[in-house]
Amino acid sequence: MAAQRVAVVTGANKGIGFAIVQGLAKTFDGVVLLTARNEQLGHEAVDKVTSLAGPATRIKFHQLDIMDESSVKHLVKHLSDEYGGLDVLINNAGIAYKVADTAPFGEQAEVTLQTNVFATLRSSDAFISLLRPAARVVTVSSTMAMRALDGCSPELAKRFRDPELSREELATLMEKFIKDAKAGNHTANGWPNTAYGVSKVGVTCLTRIQAREISHTRPNDNILVNCCCPGVSR
Repeated sequence: MAAQRVAVVTGANKGIGFAIVQGLAKTFDGVVLLTARNEQLGHEAVDKVTSLAGPATRIKFHQLDIMDESSVKHLVKHLSDEYGGLDVLINNAGIAYKVADTAPFGEQAEVTLQTNVFATLRSSDAFISLLRPAARVVTVSSTMAMRALDGCSPELAKRFRDPELSREELATLMEKFIKDAKAGNHTANGWPNTAYGVSKVGVTCLTRIQAREISHTRPNDNILVNCCCPGVSR
């Protein structure tokens, strides 16, 4: 008997993640794991999807905080034990400060990049280890990435656009932005004035790196890795 197909959507109790789960509830032939940091909000989101899509919908909740290594490991073990692998991974979890937030820009830069880039990297690597042949990975980026890239100096933009950019080089660039943001000289050093935008540049580059790695390590498994820039969810 074929293994039951399973999809994981991170950060899915509201917004774009919730809308993605709603879409999968209608189109995906398998179990969809709606994940969120807060268990109560996650269960409420599952109940809402079920009420909209019908009782036959196979939507389940699993707690996940991508910033918490033990939380990631717990979900990886659950996927391995319960389903034997993973077919669809949607990396949606992330953070965006409000425009009016009064937190220092350096603090915003560190929190945003640690969450959107570094935590996404660590968690997606853990889940990618479970991917079955013909699996799909989609990481949610943003049109802000394109705007941020346009706001970078030509030298920085060239480095981000390098098709051979490595993990280590990307990490160095992200850490440099955090350092410059904390020092207050990020714009003087060629960075745009948007932590969220830079984080989504990092996410887009990370997607390309992971796609390149999988094409080398599993060339015959037809695994597709992409990022997307969604619009407003309703």
